Amino acid sequence: MLRDDNASVELTGSTVFKDERKQAYLNPDGADRPLISPVPAATLDRARRYRLERLRMKMREWDCGALLLYDPVNIRYAFDSSNMSIWTMHNPSRYALILADGPAIIFEFEGAEHVNDGLPGIDEIRPSKSWIFFTAGNLIEPRLKAWADEIADIVKGNGGNRRIAVDRLEPAGAFELTERGFTLLDGQELAERARSIKSADEIELMSWTIRVCEAGMARMYEVSEPGRTEREIWAELHFENARSGGEWLETKLLTSGPRTNPWYQECSDYVVKRGEMISFDTDMIGPYGYCADLSRSWTCGHVAMNTKQREIYAAARDQIEHNLSIIRPGMTFREFNERSWRIPEKYQPYRYTLALHGTGMADEWPGVLLHPDFDPDFSGVIEENMVLNVESLIAEAGSESIKLETQALITSRGAERLDSFPWEEV
Repeated sequence: MLRDDNASVELTGSTVFKDERKQAYLNPDGADRPLISPVPAATLDRARRYRLERLRMKMREWDCGALLLYDPVNIRYAFDSSNMSIWTMHNPSRYALILADGPAIIFEFEGAEHVNDGLPGIDEIRPSKSWIFFTAGNLIEPRLKAWADEIADIVKGNGGNRRIAVDRLEPAGAFELTERGFTLLDGQELAERARSIKSADEIELMSWTIRVCEAGMARMYEVSEPGRTEREIWAELHFENARSGGEWLETKLLTSGPRTNPWYQECSDYVVKRGEMISFDTDMIGPYGYCADLSRSWTCGHVAMNTKQREIYAAARDQIEHNLSIIRPGMTFREFNERSWRIPEKYQPYRYTLALHGTGMADEWPGVLLHPDFDPDFSGVIEENMVLNVESLIAEAGSESIKLETQALITSRGAERLDSFPWEEV
């Protein structure tokens, strides 16, 4: 944690000289105070209305009478309604039903209806009918049938189109709906295709999450000193996100030194040594529910990189810069793959399989694989107003891993970076 605003700060008995480029991302009013969002309420309201209309537009395209949502990210996108999101990811007991030609309904925990006060897209709030084993036990069957009857009655009373899109549903729930004459469609595809095109207001909200994430990264940079554990460094990002109104971190991907390779180890109580590489991937769901998915790598103690570190860091930068430079709206995924940076053979056994992916309120479609893994039958087109993350992970036998990632808005001119936290000098 930062102690003062002087040119240096004492941590674990050593002097750390701040990198002014990174220090600039901290709160200029004081490092020990959270960032205050400058986003106007009108921006949030416009984003809410845009997102709900995006879903209804896709429903019309799919000739879909209703959209049933259980994924808390999709519910947040539709209504900006958030209630115990992580808990409901594994206990699906609050849900939403959006009618193509009727009301938008949230089914909320009894006693929690007030969390939806003031949300403009919600026409009706009803108590949810939960039939998960945790709360239903031996009463699953009657509760399940009551749930399905209510859904059927609502849809029948609003046009009667029996094509209903569902993002996720246990097999028993799907069976009950099909027994009542419904044709089930893939609501996750519908939602992610809707989510893929961002409004200017969404970009403003996402940019604030990125600002908070970069402040957290600056805190991480400050404490990346010998004697710190990986968990202690990672905690700085949690701290900045939580105090600035953020939500959660999707992963625990911060490792150092020999633990960076192979990738996908989670942060631990490993004590970082001077000169070891610290590599991380934020996967941060921040303020307003938007994702900041940024990766950086730097040395512990901020000492100059050794020869091998410089070599692999330069390769990662090459991959990022090349792939950013070729992206254009109208480019197919296959065309991107054909023109993308070619990873040298010595790095391929340790590669990261994604070259780029969509980002909104979480990582989302499309996920375009690196060229050795790309399937030519994977179809799609890069479109203006998508947000795409460009990724790189470079390592070889016996080396550390360098992880870099940037988040970019697709404009008529190409990819425009939304993050600006500095790369390291090599």
